[in-house]
Amino acid sequence: MIKLHGLHFDEFISEDKLKQAIEEVANKINADYDGKEPLFLVVLNGAFKFATELLSRFNGDCEIEFLKLSSYDGTSSTGEVMTHIPIDADLEDREVIIIEDIVDSGNTVEKLTQMMVSGGVKNYRFASLFFKPEAYSKEYKIHYVGLEIPNDFIVGYGLDYNGLGRNLNAIYKLKNTKMTNLVLFGPPGAGKGTQASFLKEKYNLIHISTGDVFRYNIKNATELGMLAKSYMDKGQLVPDTVTIDMLSAEVDKNADANGFIFDGFPRTIAQAEALDTLLSDKNTQVSAMIALEVDDEILVQRLLERGKTSGRKDDADETVIRKRIKVYYDETAILKGYYQKQDKYFGVDGVGEVTEITARLSKTIDTL
Repeated sequence: MIKLHGLHFDEFISEDKLKQAIEEVANKINADYDGKEPLFLVVLNGAFKFATELLSRFNGDCEIEFLKLSSYDGTSSTGEVMTHIPIDADLEDREVIIIEDIVDSGNTVEKLTQMMVSGGVKNYRFASLFFKPEAYSKEYKIHYVGLEIPNDFIVGYGLDYNGLGRNLNAIYKLKNTKMTNLVLFGPPGAGKGTQASFLKEKYNLIHISTGDVFRYNIKNATELGMLAKSYMDKGQLVPDTVTIDMLSAEVDKNADANGFIFDGFPRTIAQAEALDTLLSDKNTQVSAMIALEVDDEILVQRLLERGKTSGRKDDADETVIRKRIKVYYDETAILKGYYQKQDKYFGVDGVGEVTEITARLSKTIDTL
């Protein structure tokens, strides 16, 4: 297994199998172009390794030209093919073999076909190391295919993930990441901390408390901790980017986890969007926002009772308690709407015995 930009990839196709596939493609091209002088058109950047191996096996004379196209951003296709380096060759009445690294949707094939037609070529054929029949949506024929593969994201042998992985001699497939990622909310006194401890054990999740993460980084004088402290010492709010970087580091530490419980984050729409981006970059997403719902008067009584033994001043003053509850609702009202639009908001009755509340939460999580 390898790791690129925080994502994990498992070996999928060995170098020996790749070389064997290239050999078979080369044999077919040699048979079809015996005595001819084709123009090989190499599509950069991904096809460079395939082209090097393929062309070294071509028996006749040929010309080689390059162009550069792109249609991927991260692990997904943008659906738009961009030309970065145009064809610098006269195509008229030529026999052209287009060397591609991979054919999936067929958008690039369509773009190249238009170039060939407008260039007045005599004939043209496509040679691709990989072909994804499940993803292909065009009618154009792919004449030479090294290997047919499932519609998975792969890197290696010229293919990259945001610039990394092209130099690998084998092919690696993006590891399926089926995580349960919960944003857990609850007003003061709702028992969120207690329930988080039960849920992380039951579902083998990593509990990430923003407060704990801040304290850890500051105590251990990490680079992010010192940066956060510099803002706090000035009485300023720590920027969301710093918080996100801290959370990202925690996720990276536990890349093989079944999922995460995010406690204390997000608090704003901007933070929720940043969390979505963070998890998307890790090939996962927020599964649900779960909020414990408890009547205000019950919360007040719970906290006043807790204040008798906790020693916390904010648990002993009813005015302070009610203000804390109001702040909670002011914050979560916005986020509730954000996650409702994604069908990811779940309110759970937080009144009753601890085990009863855990059972209700579990029932919700089991449906995700």
